[in-house]
Amino acid sequence: MLTKITGGTIFDPANGIDGEVRDLFIRDDHVIETPPDDVKIDTTIDAKGKTIMAGAIDLHTHIGGGKVNVARTMMTDDHRQRVDHRTDLKRAGSGIATPSTTSAGYRYGEMGYTACFEPAVLPNNARQAHMEMADTPMVDTGGYALLGNDDFLLRMMAEDAEQSLINDYVAWTLTATQCIGIKVVNPGGINAFKFNTRKLDVDEPNPHYGVTARDIVRVLSRALSELGVPHPLHIHCSNLGIPGNYESTLQTIAAAESHPIHLTHVQFHSYGTDGPYSFSSEAARIAEAINSNRGVTTDVGQIMFGQTVTCSGDTMLQYRHRHHASPRKWTCMDIECDAGCGVVPFRYRNKQFVNALQWAIGLETFLMIEDPWRVFLTTDHPNGAPFTSYPHLIKLLMDKSFRNDQLANIHNGAAEMSHLSAIDREYSLYEIATMTRAAPARILGLSDRGHLNSDAVADIVIYDTLDDKEQMFTKPWRVFKNGEVIVEDGEIVAKSKGKTQTIRPQYDQRIEQKLKEYFDKYQTIRFGNFAIKDDEMAENIGSEITTHPCTCERLV
Repeated sequence: MLTKITGGTIFDPANGIDGEVRDLFIRDDHVIETPPDDVKIDTTIDAKGKTIMAGAIDLHTHIGGGKVNVARTMMTDDHRQRVDHRTDLKRAGSGIATPSTTSAGYRYGEMGYTACFEPAVLPNNARQAHMEMADTPMVDTGGYALLGNDDFLLRMMAEDAEQSLINDYVAWTLTATQCIGIKVVNPGGINAFKFNTRKLDVDEPNPHYGVTARDIVRVLSRALSELGVPHPLHIHCSNLGIPGNYESTLQTIAAAESHPIHLTHVQFHSYGTDGPYSFSSEAARIAEAINSNRGVTTDVGQIMFGQTVTCSGDTMLQYRHRHHASPRKWTCMDIECDAGCGVVPFRYRNKQFVNALQWAIGLETFLMIEDPWRVFLTTDHPNGAPFTSYPHLIKLLMDKSFRNDQLANIHNGAAEMSHLSAIDREYSLYEIATMTRAAPARILGLSDRGHLNSDAVADIVIYDTLDDKEQMFTKPWRVFKNGEVIVEDGEIVAKSKGKTQTIRPQYDQRIEQKLKEYFDKYQTIRFGNFAIKDDEMAENIGSEITTHPCTCERLV
């Protein structure tokens, strides 16, 4: 099947195309070069006056895993507020802040997203996480495995293990969990919480193992760099949410020792201690540090006002914030003592000083980081807000007048302490396409998507070109997944099932003997049952895999 999309205005930053009217050709499930004139076109789609981009990619969204299910279980009122009934095309679902797997997939597809990545896959729970992601329709998925608070790594570091041995363990973890990246949450802090430590700074030794967050960031970022894993170490920094934590963020950048790193939901790590409430914005300092360090990328974790639920592997943080729960219920839990989980419902209020300033800090960060290839559009779904708020966030970034109107509605003291009103920058469509398509694909090593070059997977979105960017990005005119139209005028018109995106770094298999001995002594799961095989992914879990190469070529 050969399809021609004609007359559309294309934004394809990976190929330097900034608003050019070009024809686009799809053969079966891939984009192809312009065919010869004598080749028959089966279908022609007139996209004159419309905007065309590659399918959007969310590199940080909590859509699968144990804590997400805990959040769904707790948020019963949230699921009563929206029930998505079964149709001939769609399965039933529910929820707003914590949508079910089906509702999450359909809403992503309806907005033009074609790939989503779960940033916190606990290795012991990887099967369940992949099952949820496989049950999320319309989008390709992938995950980042959690390390940095696990007993095996901390034991190796306490014993001064060679970097090569740590590299083998990291590579084995990626392979065994079918993940595409590694994330560390509050390096060493979650483990320290189990020894009754309530706060752990970057250079403060873990009370049991004696290693520091700096040590953990250094060895893990180096491991990924030496293994050629495209996505840098995905870091949830120390001291999330604590006034003055911008210093921890700057120290974390230094800890990587020039190895590439990715700072996640950096808005929550950009706080100072100035002002009458001892809470202030240090977005300018964080943006300056990112601008001056080419090896650092970030996603913002923008908050939006309204009800949501915070679900994090950072039990230290969630235990500390349990008193702010709204509604008044919370959960903290653990699995095999290798990580943590805290779920605390929360409502962000525009007239509450701290919440209002958090909102402004996120926008400041977006607007002060100069390179759209190194900052990514996220709300840390659902922690800052549901992902369905992305179109509203895009409008805030693209429309200064609208942004100022919203600024006038927040707490007066927060507005006065923010730099937001003085920032004139407005994102362009080219920059939006960069931060939501080309850059996520590139930093994840997905060479076959995020662009519209020949041989790209035909994940394509066509928008009505509207002045109101929130309306424009809420309801695409057409969405193609693997060359098939799955959305028309914002409505699902065809079923689609994604694949799992993963990598296979090489490692010395002798690490498996050390791991087997460790599992036999300490774990409840047998070593032979731990790793998820390719045939299990396809047959039992229900998601075929696409393996991307490890390479030393990086965005930064």
